[in-house]
Amino acid sequence: MALHLIKLCVGCDSIADLQEWIEENRAHHRRLGRDYEQTHTTRMVPKRAGELLKDGSLYWVIKGQVACRQPLLAIRPFTDSDGIGRCHLVLEPTLTPVESRPCRAFQGWRYLKGKDAPRDLGQHGGDVMTMPEAMRRELADLGLL
Repeated sequence: MALHLIKLCVGCDSIADLQEWIEENRAHHRRLGRDYEQTHTTRMVPKRAGELLKDGSLYWVIKGQVACRQPLLAIRPFTDSDGIGRCHLVLEPTLTPVESRPCRAFQGWRYLKGKDAPRDLGQHGGDVMTMPEAMRRELADLGLL
């Protein structure tokens, strides 16, 4: 069973905000003539990197709800210019909405076992994927989704 990471998406109010940030970053790299690779920098290097890279994803918590995921492509430890060890999580730049689930704030990232990960919305059935994100969030807050 896959192992995942879960992390707060600070500064985003919605999946659309995160997608817009990804697209702006991609356009910036394109303007500079650089290849684009989406990375997220963390302070700690996951010790279970081998497990994470076998179909693992980074699940994003947005406004107190697990909202979407991005597949992990690579984990690259490095030392920054101040001599501090850090890690680049290389992500597929495609966001997959997941069944919304409340999540309390925490610092850094946490491991998330595959059996505990929310299902992709596409697996939910019905018209949930066609609902606006704000409506899905409100229905989940009311316990109706």
